[in-house]
Amino acid sequence: MGKTDFAEAYTEKMFPEVASPAGRIDPEFEDIFDNFAYDEVITEEGKNVPAKDRFMAILAALIGSQAIDEYALMMPAALNFGVTPDEVKEIVYQGVPYLGIGRVRPFIKRTNKIFDYSGLSVEEPARNTVRPETRLEKGIEAQVEIFGEGMREFYKSGPEESRHINLWLARNCFGDYYTRTGLTLAQRELITFCFLMAQGGCESQLEAHVIGNLRLGHSKQYLINVVSQCVPYIGYPRCLNALTCINRGNAQFEAHK
Repeated sequence: MGKTDFAEAYTEKMFPEVASPAGRIDPEFEDIFDNFAYDEVITEEGKNVPAKDRFMAILAALIGSQAIDEYALMMPAALNFGVTPDEVKEIVYQGVPYLGIGRVRPFIKRTNKIFDYSGLSVEEPARNTVRPETRLEKGIEAQVEIFGEGMREFYKSGPEESRHINLWLARNCFGDYYTRTGLTLAQRELITFCFLMAQGGCESQLEAHVIGNLRLGHSKQYLINVVSQCVPYIGYPRCLNALTCINRGNAQFEAHK
């Protein structure tokens, strides 16, 4: 088959100092994959997103699907397309409340190794903005900005025996992570959408974060385009599930405008 001119040029832009990042251990497969992922997916009319958004989504989807080898391949490419080291670190950190430390720790270690090998470092080592006494307040503010006023008292809701989880959600997930610098709130909602899509089995949460993305200015078509960019990395089934969640979330969003 051979690689298309566009795929060849895009590969060179992603990996300018590497003749063949995958090692050409299976050239026939690599031509098939590269022609799809690095040409067709990107050039499909009306289905693209800005390159930086694409790579942020890809990194989050790879973390969500536990694809650490592919993450190690694509992380340097993301840096070559404008994702900063601080943003990479925040993408990885943001994964912890949605995937758990057991799934994210290997990506923290691999990210640090790649930075060390490449001589890169973050510009803002301390990106935390809350104190112990402000975590809950700031977390609630983030929840309200993303999901609306109905979230202001959410941390108090639910059965008494499990209400602490909703408190932790406000104080830890949103208070500790969403309030950090390095990514905007809209970027955090985008990568959270990608974590949940790639992880699978989180459709109710995915629908909720579709609404969060829509409230923060990401259109339905934009989210569809993000899913489209992730197809080569997480496969069709989870992407098709995500499209269903986009349609359901968008319907709820439109009904409550």
